[in-house]
Amino acid sequence: MASGRDDEQMRHADDENTGDITIGPGTVVHPKATIFAIAGPIVIGSGCIIEEAAIIVNRRKEVMRVGDNNLFEIGCRVECPSVGNFNTISTRARVHHTVRISNYCVIGAACLVVPTDDETLDDYTSIFGPAAERRIWSGRGRIQEADLRLKHAEYLREMLPKFNRLRRGDGA
Repeated sequence: MASGRDDEQMRHADDENTGDITIGPGTVVHPKATIFAIAGPIVIGSGCIIEEAAIIVNRRKEVMRVGDNNLFEIGCRVECPSVGNFNTISTRARVHHTVRISNYCVIGAACLVVPTDDETLDDYTSIFGPAAERRIWSGRGRIQEADLRLKHAEYLREMLPKFNRLRRGDGA
């Protein structure tokens, strides 16, 4: 039975992880999420939510760092070497390995972010639409978004153990 404590990470027996992967406390990895540390290690911060069918890949030799309280929605694919804090990668979005994501960024549903040169997204960047248009978010509602994300993680830590086999985050 899962205790749902915030200081524990929660992974499912069905998730696929390969390579040197460190997952922080309070992070929830959904069933069928895939995390591949192919060339270098992946370090995922605390309080992240990695939803079903999300794919996180590190193809570089450097450490891929994912900050705290990020949301990786269903079917997204992230290969960027750096993800800041409080970012949302929406359903079926894809972020290429030439991109570095700062803080409070939103990559919209089905958006492709695949620049040919290395690029760092500024804080509060929002990418949206079929043409992957960009704008800078004012930051209004940031606190409400953070509260909602905390409630989302809390709910998942409570409900998922009831319907899925768990593997505790103590390296087991």
